[in-house]
Amino acid sequence: MNEVQQSGLIVNRIQSGKNSPMRDFIPENRPALVLAPMQDVTDLPFMRVVARRGAPDWFVTEYFRVHPGSKLHPYIQRSIVENATGRPIFAQMIGSDVDSLLRTAGELAQLPVAGIDLNLGCPAPIVCRKNAGGGLLREPTTVDEIIGALRDAIPGRFTVKTRVGYASADEFSSLLEIFRKHRIDGLTIHGRTVLERYQTPVHPDCVKLAVESMHCPVIANGNVVDVETGLAYLAHSSAAGLMIGRGAIRNPWIFSQLITALEGGECSQPTHRDLLAYVLELYDELAGESRNFIPVAHVQRMKKTLAYISHGIEGEFEYQMRRAKTPEDFHQICHAHLDHDAPLPTKPPVDSKLFCGFGALLG
Repeated sequence: MNEVQQSGLIVNRIQSGKNSPMRDFIPENRPALVLAPMQDVTDLPFMRVVARRGAPDWFVTEYFRVHPGSKLHPYIQRSIVENATGRPIFAQMIGSDVDSLLRTAGELAQLPVAGIDLNLGCPAPIVCRKNAGGGLLREPTTVDEIIGALRDAIPGRFTVKTRVGYASADEFSSLLEIFRKHRIDGLTIHGRTVLERYQTPVHPDCVKLAVESMHCPVIANGNVVDVETGLAYLAHSSAAGLMIGRGAIRNPWIFSQLITALEGGECSQPTHRDLLAYVLELYDELAGESRNFIPVAHVQRMKKTLAYISHGIEGEFEYQMRRAKTPEDFHQICHAHLDHDAPLPTKPPVDSKLFCGFGALLG
């Protein structure tokens, strides 16, 4: 990204956010950087580990499931009340029952949150079948009702995370009218439809349309795997910032790297030994949160995260990790493959099934 492009991004960001309650969280001299909420991943231990490698500008909790009988999940609450990263945190809700969402928003407002976010993007089939998350995008009238009710009820910051449509990006312009109508304080857009899940390139043109249409800052999400793809997404969309999920699991240094790049510096390149330290630190942090530590179960929990971390590492690290069963297996495999100072690959494999289509941002 050249100086003209970068200057344009900053001017656009300042203009789109200058009258928004989100302005306190968006840096003056660069786009904002946010850790995406990922269920069963972005909990308190993960936030702590990532923050030590360069914290994002704000966090968003895993979603609180909301329905008539729901209560605030105690473990997710801890990511709010015990957040010692020094960065603000937004609480995210997912659900479709208006009364329950209003009740939960009131409960969350009593906690030290920077704002409340509504999830309209989760593509998980079980969520969509319940007409929540991305499933709600099939019913724009219901989305209109929910956002209107929450906007009236939430005195503080109210933001929305969405996809560009359920089945087609052609649905996006009508969704934008709803978001504009209720003057939400921030909009994060995962640039795929619900049905595209994570298997296609993103649609940066939809994000750019939102930037040009909305009164609030627009954050781009999806397919950011390294500094180059992040800068490209910003250049294509003119978004006020980036929200990064899977790319931050794989590379927890991505926020500090992007800040360095946006400020004109030269990014450091982590080594395999840096990755080893990250993995072992995350292992210990998560183990420390277990009330009833079961070694084999903990290894299985770590393997879910290692699926993203090990992806693209040369040799048999990924293959062997999938077969690890005990803590001894886990640590032996990690040390055997990561205890050296060769630089890590910057990007996942081009044909990656976990990071699909990121190359389109660079084309």
